[in-house]
Formats: sequence, C-alpha cells, structure tokens
Amino acid sequence: MAATRSATPSDEITAPRGFVWGVSTSSYQIEGAAKEDGRAPSIWDTYCTQTGRIANGDTGDVACDHYHRYAEDIGLMRELGVTAYRFSVAWPRVLPQGRGAVNEAGLAFYDRLIDAVIAAGIEPWLCLYHWDLPQALDDLGGWSNRDCAGWFADYAALVARRFGDRVKRFATFNEPSVFSLLGYCIGGQAPGIANHSVLLRTIHHVNLAHGAAIDVLRANVREASLGIVHNHQPCLPASDAPVALGHRVTIPAEPQTGQDRALRFRRKLQGQIGMGFFDSSGGWHFS
Repeated sequence: MAATRSATPSDEITAPRGFVWGVSTSSYQIEGAAKEDGRAPSIWDTYCTQTGRIANGDTGDVACDHYHRYAEDIGLMRELGVTAYRFSVAWPRVLPQGRGAVNEAGLAFYDRLIDAVIAAGIEPWLCLYHWDLPQALDDLGGWSNRDCAGWFADYAALVARRFGDRVKRFATFNEPSVFSLLGYCIGGQAPGIANHSVLLRTIHHVNLAHGAAIDVLRANVREASLGIVHNHQPCLPASDAPVALGHRVTIPAEPQTGQDRALRFRRKLQGQIGMGFFDSSGGWHFS
C-alpha cells in the first residue's frame, strides 16, 4: 500500500481576500424545456439535429431539466456552501426571434430563478451569452452580420432593465475565442461554419457587441460589476530538455491589477479545480 503524504504548509490553498466560491452553468446545457413557454430554437438546437454532429444524437431538449427543477438545484448549491451562482440567460427564451417581440414567460422564469437564488443567500452572476444565438438571427447571418452587435446590445438592455434591480454582476460573453473559432472557422461547434473570412468578421462583430453591451449595462444598472469570461490554459514544457524549455510560456502578473497573491492562488488551483474571478479592469478569468 502506498504511503499517504500529509499536507505541508506549502500545499495549503488560501484564497485571496474577496475571492468568491461559486458554481456555473450555461442555459442550453442545463435548462431543457427547449420548446416550452415560447422559447424558439437557438443555433445549438439546430446543430444538434444535424446528422453526425453530436454523439448519440443527444440534444439539450431536456438536459438537466433546470427549467423545472431549479429549486432543487439551488438546494444543492446551498448544501455546497457556495455564495455565487453564475448562470446564462437563453437569448431565444426571452427574445424568440432575437429581436422585436419579448417573451414574458421567458423573462418570468429568470425572475423566479434570480429571486430563489437570492432567497438562498447566493448572489446571482448573469452571463448574457453562452453560445445559444437565436436561430432566427443566424438565418440573417448571425455573428458574421455587423447588425448582430446592435441586436445584442438591445438584448442586453432588455436584460439589464428587467433584472438589474437584483443582479449586479454581469458578463457579456462566455469564452468568445472558443465559440468564434470552433463555430465559424473549424466548424466543430454551432453553427458549424468552416470559413476563415467569416471567422474574422465574427471576431470583429463580437468585440463590437461586447463594447455596446457594456455601455448599455453601465447606463441601466447602478454599481454593476461588468466583464467578459475568457478561458486560460496553462502551458508547461513537455520535459526539461532545452528545446522544450525554450518554448516555456510564462504567465506574467496581470498589469491591470498587480494582484500577485491572486495570481499565485490561480496557479495553485490550476489542474485541481475550475475557478474564475473578475478583476478591476472588467475581465472575468476562468481556469
């Protein structure tokens, strides 16, 4: 039997002051109720029905049934002892065509969710976009269409005005580098496009949308903490050989904040647990 090594002081993980422990979900991966209460299809609904795209032909039609079982899920969060719940709003649930007519039933669901989270002593952290673009907008060119930046800003305004009295933490996009590259250049995620020129337009328009949404959120939500969710992967040399060490990537202290303790904490957690945090510049970091 292998000996068990006891923890040493250097193994202990101490969270920096103000660090928030929470859990995170995305609407299409957890909500289900894909065809209920006025929700219209997203690009992921369409993508999942395309032959050969998804293993076993699985879809998010039911998923974790969070739409109906959110109270149970919040109970599990309380048991975990977390103090934050980051969720995403499904754009096609609140604006079935992506713009124009509002779906009150969809907004009411997020009212119930937010109120229940707060009642449980957990702070709601809202992400506007976790990849489920309304299919109706994709039919008009989606993120390759510059108008999509304005459509997104209008959607952000709707969400801010409806929930900004209770939600003070907002992120615009979840991992834009991932959904743009995989969805519009490689074709391995929705909407399944493999076109480099479309990728470049998408990246530009998503950046425009982020800036426009931040302006809208600032104008409509007092004392809001605003940002965007980026994904970071640590890069380590394959060996101690000089050729490998020559390609070592060093992660510098973030110039925006200089929070060396937070940086050391993040390095300590890498490979152990998913985590994320806002910095003072409005970036939301996820490892």
